[in-house]
Amino acid sequence: MSPFPIFDGHNDTLLRLEMANDTPSFFQESTEGHIDLPRARKSNFGGGFFAVYTPNENYEVKPEDYATENGYDVPLPPPIQQENALAFTNALASRLFRLEAASAGQLKVVRQTEELKFCLENDIIAAIFHIEGAEAIDTDLDALHVLYQAGLRSLGIVWSRPNKFGEGVPFRYPSSPDTGAGLTEAGKNLVRECNQLGIMIDTTHLNEKGFWDVANLTDAPLVATHSNAHALSPIARNLTDQQLAAIAESNGMVGINYAVNMLREDGGLGSDISLDEIVRHIAYVAEKFGVDHVGLGSDFDGTTVPDSMQDVTGLPKLLDRLQAHGFQEHELQKITHQNWLRVLKHTWRDVGTGPSPHQKI
Repeated sequence: MSPFPIFDGHNDTLLRLEMANDTPSFFQESTEGHIDLPRARKSNFGGGFFAVYTPNENYEVKPEDYATENGYDVPLPPPIQQENALAFTNALASRLFRLEAASAGQLKVVRQTEELKFCLENDIIAAIFHIEGAEAIDTDLDALHVLYQAGLRSLGIVWSRPNKFGEGVPFRYPSSPDTGAGLTEAGKNLVRECNQLGIMIDTTHLNEKGFWDVANLTDAPLVATHSNAHALSPIARNLTDQQLAAIAESNGMVGINYAVNMLREDGGLGSDISLDEIVRHIAYVAEKFGVDHVGLGSDFDGTTVPDSMQDVTGLPKLLDRLQAHGFQEHELQKITHQNWLRVLKHTWRDVGTGPSPHQKI
C-alpha cells in the first residue's frame, strides 16, 4: 500500500498546549498528549481541524459520578459569557498562528482548498482554524467576520452546553440525540452567514433538532467532524441512520471519533479495546451510506482513545486494520484525505471552485 497523508477532522491540541502553557513541546517528541510534530511526521499525519474550544472554568465532571441503572447521564455544563469566550478564543487562535510562525514551514494554517492540497502533496502539516462552540460570536455576527478574516474556516455551533445559537447533546448513554430544542433564530442567522462567507458548519455536538435545522437551511454539504454511528453505539453524541443518510444525500461526510465511549456498543469507558472498534464504525458508514461520506475525526487530545491507538503514531496501524477489513487503496485515499478535500472545495468560497452541489430552496 502506497503511503498517503492522513487528514483528521478534529483535535484539541491547542487547548492541551494552552493549559500546559507549553508551545515548545509541540516541536519535541513527547509521551504527553496525542500529537506533536515529530510523532505526526512518523505517522504520515497530514494535518486537520485544530479546534479552538473554551472550557467552563472550575467545571469538571466524570461520567461515573452520574451513573444510571444501565449507563450514565452527565448534565449539560452551564453557558459561558461571550466576553470570556472571545478572549480565550483569541488566545488559542494566537497560539495556532505562533505555531505556524515557529514551524519553519513545516505547518501552515490553510484558508483555501488549493493550499490544503499543496500541503498534503508536499509534506506540510495543514491546520484548519476551527471553533468548537460559538460562544465567542455575538448575535450581530461582527466577531464572525473578524474571525473569518483571521482565518476561521470551520465552526461548530455548539459544544455540549447551551448557547445563544442552540443546544448541544448531553453525554448520556443510552440515549437518542433528540434531547432538546433546535437552533434559535440567532443560530439560523449564523448558519446563513457562514454559508455566505464559506465557513464550514460542523453539526457535531448539536442535538437532533438542531441538526435538522442546519440541514434545512444550509446550501453546503452537511458535516459532522467527530461523531459515530448511533446504531452501533447508542450514546446521545452519535448520529442516527436518518442523520447519516442526510449527510450522504448532501454530499457531506462524518469523521469517525476515536472516543472509547462513542465506539463501544455498551457505551463503556474502558480503553482496552481493539482498533477494529474504529474500523467497525467506518465500515458501517461506508457500506451503508457510501465510502465518499466517511473520514477520520480522532478527537486527539480531547478524549480517551483506545489503548491500541495510543496516540497519532497508531494511525498506520489503523490503516492496516482498514486494509485487512477489505478497503482498497483508492477507498483508503478517500477516507484519509480525499473526502475532506471534496467537501471543503464545495463549502469554502475559493476562487474557481464553482457552486455548491447541495442547494436548498
